[in-house]
Amino acid sequence: MDREEVFVSVIIPLLDEEEVISHTLREVTRVLEDVTRSYEIIVVDDGSDDGTFAELEKAHQANQRIKGLRLSRHFGKEAAMVAGLAKAQGEVVVTMDGDLQHPPQVIPEMIEKWRQGAKIVNGVKKTREYGGFLNRTASRTYNRLFSKMVGFSIVNSSDFKLLDARVARILARNFPEQQRFHRGLSSWVGFRQESVEFEVQDRPVGESHWSFIALIRYGWNTLTSYTSLPLQAIPVLGVVMLLASAVLGTEALISRLNGNALSGYATLEITILFSGSMVMIGLGIIGQYLARVYDELKRRPAFLVADELGFDPSSVVEPDQE
Repeated sequence: MDREEVFVSVIIPLLDEEEVISHTLREVTRVLEDVTRSYEIIVVDDGSDDGTFAELEKAHQANQRIKGLRLSRHFGKEAAMVAGLAKAQGEVVVTMDGDLQHPPQVIPEMIEKWRQGAKIVNGVKKTREYGGFLNRTASRTYNRLFSKMVGFSIVNSSDFKLLDARVARILARNFPEQQRFHRGLSSWVGFRQESVEFEVQDRPVGESHWSFIALIRYGWNTLTSYTSLPLQAIPVLGVVMLLASAVLGTEALISRLNGNALSGYATLEITILFSGSMVMIGLGIIGQYLARVYDELKRRPAFLVADELGFDPSSVVEPDQE
């Protein structure tokens, strides 16, 4: 196949992005038409409450290569990504955010890396000097913590990736869990991986829907869905409690041998509060993992598709439950 004829699929999950969707589709289309004659843009509306899907319908009428899925409700960005991956037909599949902070102009460089043999091309942020202070700090801290836990770096990483068609199929079909982490799984699967740096762009219109609390919740969900290391931290908390108890016991014994009064009510109160806190933290972590197990055992679908644009109606994808 000629270099110009590579079939590119671009997956864009959106939630309440009525204002920005036309800007995004215009820029992505312009870039793709400079690269290839064969492409599709799959926009996944993750249960938006505004006019996002109506704008998508207009874009589809103007350009039949722009396709869409509307989920029956808000299932989350990760589920929306899977819905798009399951429908993609391209030789390469690009996943990106819909607010243009992931610059489409980087896609040709990603495709060139793929032509050179890479099966996954990761978009890596040069800097993270955008968003509020709390959001930047939380994201930076989480990325470093996660990287240390799993043994590979996601610092400055993003969901802006190019996947070979085989990798895209694996990610769409071979991971039945409900709670997913696209960045983590795309690193876990292996294959030859390369990186392309990009500068995070400003949104053309509107503001991000990611609040500080939403980022914390998303971070905890992805961490507990990807690794069991928080569970392994519970014995460490037990050791900390044991060492603290040994120190306090030694202090009490020395005070007794020296004829001094034993530490009083304050010491006892601090010990009880400290021990109780550690126990509650441990129980909380166990409870979170039990909740994950409960969700997975129910085997409910990760997403449901309500409407589609540009696809054969008989091919509307539901998640594999085999």
